[in-house]
Amino acid sequence: MASPAQRRPIAAVTGACRGIGWGITRALAASGYDLVLLDNADREQAQSAIAHLQAAGARAIFIGFDLAHVDGHEALADEIASAYGTPDCLVNNAGVQVTVRGDILEVAPAEFDRVMGINLRGTFFLTQAIARRMLAGGVKPAEAAALAEPGGQPHRCIITVSSVNAVQPAPDRAAYCFSKTGLSMMTQLFALRLAQAGICTYEIRPGIIRTDMTRPAAGKYDALIAGGVVPIARWGEAEDVGATAATLASGRMPFCTGQAFHVDGGLHIQKL
Repeated sequence: MASPAQRRPIAAVTGACRGIGWGITRALAASGYDLVLLDNADREQAQSAIAHLQAAGARAIFIGFDLAHVDGHEALADEIASAYGTPDCLVNNAGVQVTVRGDILEVAPAEFDRVMGINLRGTFFLTQAIARRMLAGGVKPAEAAALAEPGGQPHRCIITVSSVNAVQPAPDRAAYCFSKTGLSMMTQLFALRLAQAGICTYEIRPGIIRTDMTRPAAGKYDALIAGGVVPIARWGEAEDVGATAATLASGRMPFCTGQAFHVDGGLHIQKL
């Protein structure tokens, strides 16, 4: 059996089988991670994802779950630990968009609760459950700086995918913006709580990324990109976010925690 220093690190990714999550999952597999795919995808999609990852040399398991069902998060964390052990890396990627974009004055409580319940509430309590198990693994503060050293333990981190809407308001999708701003604060709060245990937290803020979520508004985004709103004048791809997540998970930035990393081609830069 491989020693802890030799074993492949483990990453659990929510919303792992499609869109940005799939880009992240593939990038982590290519970086040497074994994967726990947490998604509500159908069986065929899950099996296809696992086959792809196994062909790339990674172990992978799929666990179907509902992120909004917070009462099941502790059992989910136990299931992951029983199957693989406590993840070295948790990637909070799963989320939903508003059902209908429209006037902030017309946002309905049920719609607000649905978006916040998945994107923020569900993500927070899953992170809490996994973080408890990371802490139970027991890393002394004096050992934390050595975690990323060659031959040391895998870098332990929590990566949360928010959005450029964490800082740039979009009044036609208010609940979504609220949820992403909350995730930004969540990243900083967990950074303060977990730093002494050698666990880093990061936020990724994607911009205009080509996914199923953005497809309904593709025409609008094509026009915005053509008009120069994105300095790097193209759509972002899931692979762009995946490359960033894999870099953060690598441990090559061991003195960073709580930071937000924009993957948006410069969209966030304010200009006159």
